[in-house]
Amino acid sequence: MAPDKWAQWLLTRRDGNSAGLRARNARDLAAFRDGVLDGAALAADDVVLDVGCGTGLIGFGALDRLGPDGHVIFSDVSPDVLDECRRTAGGDGRCSFVVAPADDLTGIADASVDVVTTRSVLIYSDRKAAALAEFLRVLRPGGRISLFEPINRFAERLRPDDPFGTGNSPVHDLVAKVGDVYRSGETTRPMMDFDERDLVDWATAAGFEAVELDYRARVDVPADPIEDWEALKRVAPNPLVPTYGEAIAAALTDDERARLDTYMTALVAAGTPTRRTIATAFLRARRPHCDGTASSSTGSGHLAEGTT
Repeated sequence: MAPDKWAQWLLTRRDGNSAGLRARNARDLAAFRDGVLDGAALAADDVVLDVGCGTGLIGFGALDRLGPDGHVIFSDVSPDVLDECRRTAGGDGRCSFVVAPADDLTGIADASVDVVTTRSVLIYSDRKAAALAEFLRVLRPGGRISLFEPINRFAERLRPDDPFGTGNSPVHDLVAKVGDVYRSGETTRPMMDFDERDLVDWATAAGFEAVELDYRARVDVPADPIEDWEALKRVAPNPLVPTYGEAIAAALTDDERARLDTYMTALVAAGTPTRRTIATAFLRARRPHCDGTASSSTGSGHLAEGTT
């Protein structure tokens, strides 16, 4: 059986199964991982719940910072990516695994973890405020959250028609048509329906204190050249949408595809830098030591030992 869409994207479609793109992604992902873990202020014996763990970027990074009494719970909506994490863990007793969406962490007991981490998880949820409430529920008094989210609404507002970072190029009309494919339907709505202020509002409404948000916006900053146009066409920008090649096939005629390929191939040969418009947010907060938070009926009352 083929892996589910989340696992397919993480393992191949995120980087077009290209070693070069994978290396570039790893560089960016390492910075996001370190930002989340630095914000978590881990103690050696903490229990960390990594929500939406994917293939374990944050969770395994946390293990490197924990001592022998620390523990990481890998949680994800995808059983396939949890299987990937199990293989990577190789029987490490400091790891356990739970299938659960961010907004319903059934199976994680009330007040049972010290830290909740996420990276690019809320963007896929229609119930972001409920997810923050769940994070509060599972944290012990004084426990922390450390979250990273891209603020996709920012780039969509400023540069909606430039998915490849080519700017006002001779093929801008074609690139804009490709971009339109990703704005159709409801698929991308959860990725665009919030910004950094909403993250703060949801955290405070859930009952967190000491809320801090680090927000960074960059417009048209120089970025790496496209090294492999054919590989880039095999990339999907997120797990829920077509690859760029699939979007090109859907949006353009044969002649238009040929014109785009000719231009992009020449761009690659020339090593022309691209431009990047992006906004990101790191949020940290703490559950109060004495907040009177009632136990939620979604908690199981215990954490299942080992794996699901």
